[in-house]
Amino acid sequence: MTDNHKEAAREAALTYHEQPRPGKLEIRATKPLANGRDLARAYSPGVAEACVEIGKLETNASRYTARGNLVGVVTNGTAVLGLGNIGPLAAKPVMEGKAVLFKKFAGIDCFDLELNESDPEKLADLVCALEPTFGAINLEDIKAPDCFIVEKICRERMNIPVFHDDQHGTAIVVGAATKNALHVAGKRFEDIKVVSAGGGAAGIACLNMLLKLGVKRENVWLCDIHGLVHEGREQDMNPQKAAYAQASDLRDMAQVIEGADMFLGLSGPGALTADMVARMTPQPIVFALANPTPEILPDEVRSVAPDAIIATGRSDFPNQVNNVLCFPFIFRGALDVGATEINDAMQLACIEGIAELARATTSAEAAAAYHGESMTFGPDYLIPKPFDPRLVGIVSSSVARAAMESGVATRPIEDLDEYKTRLDGSVFKSALLMRPVFEAARTASRRIVFAEGEDERVMRAAQAVLEDTTEQPILIGRPEVIEARAERAGLTIKAGRDFEIVNPENDPRYRDYWGTYHDIMARRGVTPDLARAIMRTNTTAIGAVMVHRGEADSLICGTFGEYRWHLNYVSQVLATGDLRPHGALSMMIMEDGPLFIADTHVHSLPKPEQLAEAAIGAARHVRRFGLEPRVAFCAQSQFGNQAEGSGARLRAALEILDSEPRDFSYEGEMNVDTALDPELRSRLLPNNRLDGPANVLIFGHADAASGVRNILKMKGGGLEVGPILMGMGNKAHIVNPSITPRGLLNVAAIAGTPVAHYG
Repeated sequence: MTDNHKEAAREAALTYHEQPRPGKLEIRATKPLANGRDLARAYSPGVAEACVEIGKLETNASRYTARGNLVGVVTNGTAVLGLGNIGPLAAKPVMEGKAVLFKKFAGIDCFDLELNESDPEKLADLVCALEPTFGAINLEDIKAPDCFIVEKICRERMNIPVFHDDQHGTAIVVGAATKNALHVAGKRFEDIKVVSAGGGAAGIACLNMLLKLGVKRENVWLCDIHGLVHEGREQDMNPQKAAYAQASDLRDMAQVIEGADMFLGLSGPGALTADMVARMTPQPIVFALANPTPEILPDEVRSVAPDAIIATGRSDFPNQVNNVLCFPFIFRGALDVGATEINDAMQLACIEGIAELARATTSAEAAAAYHGESMTFGPDYLIPKPFDPRLVGIVSSSVARAAMESGVATRPIEDLDEYKTRLDGSVFKSALLMRPVFEAARTASRRIVFAEGEDERVMRAAQAVLEDTTEQPILIGRPEVIEARAERAGLTIKAGRDFEIVNPENDPRYRDYWGTYHDIMARRGVTPDLARAIMRTNTTAIGAVMVHRGEADSLICGTFGEYRWHLNYVSQVLATGDLRPHGALSMMIMEDGPLFIADTHVHSLPKPEQLAEAAIGAARHVRRFGLEPRVAFCAQSQFGNQAEGSGARLRAALEILDSEPRDFSYEGEMNVDTALDPELRSRLLPNNRLDGPANVLIFGHADAASGVRNILKMKGGGLEVGPILMGMGNKAHIVNPSITPRGLLNVAAIAGTPVAHYG
């Protein structure tokens, strides 16, 4: 990196910390404080009730305060990564950053505490005195051997988890990476020789963890700046190092590296040379974890050992050993079961969860966050990426289970599967709402044809369909393109084994397909030549013909192109007297719950009959998500106060609905704020038919519906599920080009639900 680039990066980092307001943290209230009633509940006199309940039973603190989800990040700034003993105040940006990671990755709240105390026993006293405040303590950046003393005292005296992340977090991620490295190399823990450089807290903790995983003590050779840690050595020794002293006449790493299977470095640059690597076993495992400059650069390792399995602590090389893979998720599981400590069983469960996830197919979300990087399990992908959203569900639930089984959980979780689902729902906003749809989809094995099968999003969705449902994906596209892109994306699905391919350029059914399309369209201006051309080039039409012929149960299309272009071919082939598109329904998942919007795509200026159909269809679909529909017809007009505009058509739609009994509540026409605010609505129309805020908004213009949908998505943080094509009996759904792989999976689950489940 040039000096100019370094200065630019420095200025960017400082600006990030300073603007738009100093620091990376703030405190926000979780309850409303808008009036005297709220104040009386939040503080005097209402707060006394919570105090009394906690006085009766200490565990009530987790019911009535934030303690059960609050971690203290504590340091004295004596060993800040890469900076050394900079003191507690200078360490504050690091601790704030740690707190941000807790919140981002696991939803855990933190207070960062920088304590001006260098005496380890006094520091431990201060930390222990904080026990009433926190559900757990994360010790950070405390120099060795003081960190061992502080942690030991705190663990013995405190009845909440105390975790020194520099030690145990590093050890857990190293354990997971080693587990998978050995898997790749075809070796076993109990057989390998390990040479380690660095006798600090992290290095010792990593060696301790490797022993727990099966490495034999006699096969561990620990070196530090003074050479091999050997029996009889007195220089710079402590009990933690002495535990690894070897009875040997060898004195430096250059001597002990011969025949080593693994090098573990937590020291400094230059500690390992290419000559040393050349004397290791074939396919050596080299973990050069010093930051910012590793003990040896990967290119130097590969110059003498091209097949080496390498990890570093840096993000610009494969296999970054990053503690963020561990600490948010081990604390999440520990807090949720009220663990009194983080024990070996929980740490080993964390290792297994991380390692297992790396061996699974890469998530679409992680692939998007690390665009261009290869994330297929192997030498260059031993551990998952921090932005893989599956970490919290897999790792935290494994930790919670281990805490319960090892007897340290004070609040055991009855249903761990439900717990994992809730954790997934905290990162996948659609997970909980989609659960009844996925459960219904699992009752029947439907065949879903994806028109744009060459799109990586579609391939990722197909992989997820196979993992999460009983559906059978069919992809339309060129086999060689699908195979190459799936391999590049690290997907394990294979054509013929996992899914069927329809090749527009060469499929034995081509004659049948164009013949079927011509039969349907012969009297609508389509000649045999045109039918042949369409069946060679138009994947949406091909998919629709497959559904028409009974070779697929539902079509999903629209990952590129204009909605109504796709709708034209869906309608041509699949619409009948009973099946015709009467609206598109989008579910927008907001912070306070879902909101359904219709009609966003099908009718630009819907007629009253179409508006009524949209309301009936929307109510039916809302129930698929386990919700009771409350439909509001929305316009500029409000309860008949304007004759012009869409109000007249909406009022006519209401008359149609009123003509016979309905099994859902509806009201209109009204403004959007009136629909969402029951108090305002009651003032304007006291005897209105809705109870509570509307959850379905029907608009008289597609422009209005689509505009609201896009504003909610882009500015309101809403996550869209859909659009759902209503009126087609679940035979086709047309998505938007902005859809994600998870969005496609959600639509596939909707398409995979038998019609009997929703009428």
